Amino acid sequence: MSPQVAQDNPIRLAIPKGRMHDGVVQLLAEAGIRIGLSARGYRPTVSTPGIECKILKPQNIVEMLHNGTREIGFAGGDWVQEMNAGLVEVLDTGLDQVRIVVAAPRAMLTNGRLPNRPLVVTSELERLSRRWIEQRNRGDSFVRSYGATEVFPPEDADCIIDIAASGATLEANGLAVVEEIIRSSTRLYASPKAWEDPSRRSQIEDITMLVRSVLDARRRVMLELNVPADRLEDVVAILPCMREPTMAKLHGDAGFAVKSAVLRDQLPRLIPLIKARGGSDIVITPLAQVVP
Repeated sequence: MSPQVAQDNPIRLAIPKGRMHDGVVQLLAEAGIRIGLSARGYRPTVSTPGIECKILKPQNIVEMLHNGTREIGFAGGDWVQEMNAGLVEVLDTGLDQVRIVVAAPRAMLTNGRLPNRPLVVTSELERLSRRWIEQRNRGDSFVRSYGATEVFPPEDADCIIDIAASGATLEANGLAVVEEIIRSSTRLYASPKAWEDPSRRSQIEDITMLVRSVLDARRRVMLELNVPADRLEDVVAILPCMREPTMAKLHGDAGFAVKSAVLRDQLPRLIPLIKARGGSDIVITPLAQVVP
């Protein structure tokens, strides 16, 4: 895509306000797409040519992607389900992981279960709540909340359906989780209209590749070590890597230097094994981006 084409026909990116905002901006920055500030706040500058950005509420992002006025945007999977929007999920970032749960006052529960009678259920998530009410099939009624859902019980509702991250807010309000409905996280979505356009899809896939490279790098580190020639295959046999490890001869035929991008959480197992098989001078380096 040439700079002139990018300027004339930019791809329109939506970034969420609220709890997801900082994580998304940091993720994009690490991918080389820096989101700046503007006097109006909601239309930040973007360092990468060909991308125009607007900051919106997650619910509005879902609507605009559905309507095709934005080509790409970040939103929670819970809101996409709640709004029944037929969007194209191109990447699950794994950020801001939350649960959508049913919660009720502990005093109401018997062995952790809700009473077998019609209940008043309150939530901001009407579609997900009505689906749960229908499945429960006890004649429950629904009351829409507009924030602070956790304060409704016990006077104004029997139970709530709400977002729970740590569960601290529910705990502080004397509520216990009864059931988990879905799990959600921050995801990158595309408008179906843009996804069906080969040119737009190519742009979206390029952005997705950059973002995914950061997420992959966060999970991996560069493992470097030295090993004698007669122990090389022993060490290589236990090294997980994306394809094959990189190696080079050490000065004076003293062995080999070996490099491999490995998953960070494998280090506690790998390092003792490497030492036991003759590896030495082990160095661990963070990665910025990994593109297969």
